[in-house]
Amino acid sequence: MFSKKIENQKKKLRLDRIQREILVGLMLGDGHLETQNNGNTYRLKVEQSANKKNYVSWLYECFKNFVLTKPQAKEKTRNGIKTKNIWFSTISHATFRFYAQQFYQNGKKIVPLMIGKLLTPLGIAVWFMDDGSIKSKKHKAKIINTQCFTKDEIMLLIKALENKFCVKTKIRRQKDGDQIYILSASVEKFKQLVGKHILESMKYKLD
Repeated sequence: MFSKKIENQKKKLRLDRIQREILVGLMLGDGHLETQNNGNTYRLKVEQSANKKNYVSWLYECFKNFVLTKPQAKEKTRNGIKTKNIWFSTISHATFRFYAQQFYQNGKKIVPLMIGKLLTPLGIAVWFMDDGSIKSKKHKAKIINTQCFTKDEIMLLIKALENKFCVKTKIRRQKDGDQIYILSASVEKFKQLVGKHILESMKYKLD
């Protein structure tokens, strides 16, 4: 009876507008959608370093109706160095399928052609909290790490930021791939766009 009740509750679940906007930002950033039944349903997994506990807790609250277990800590060892992460995952649900189809191709994360339609100020803020930073203490310019995407995919993002939000950027080449460089002239516009959505614990990325 208990499992039947859970299944009935799951059938009623749908991503709301805020969750959809946040999910787009997570797909451009560090979030992952995983399937265990060949794409019929997907679950969202969020994992960050322990010093971003407040951010993970906020994301958990945003997706709480899809999550059975609160964020948990786990230790990882890489190159002999131990680190602690905070993570949670949602239940598997068909409501995530559209976003998995848009943001994954042959198991690899991509930028969809329709990214301009999907991006919102909240989504950009989440993306920036995941992968953004200041260029340096001496510069106003901001950086968004996009090394996992191709140059063509990054250009889709650049065009969306300029055409839809009037934020001018350019590609910044690095050894491990390309970043998006938000020009100094557009920094104030960018801060106005995302500022109210950036958590207090992440404001250091803006200032």
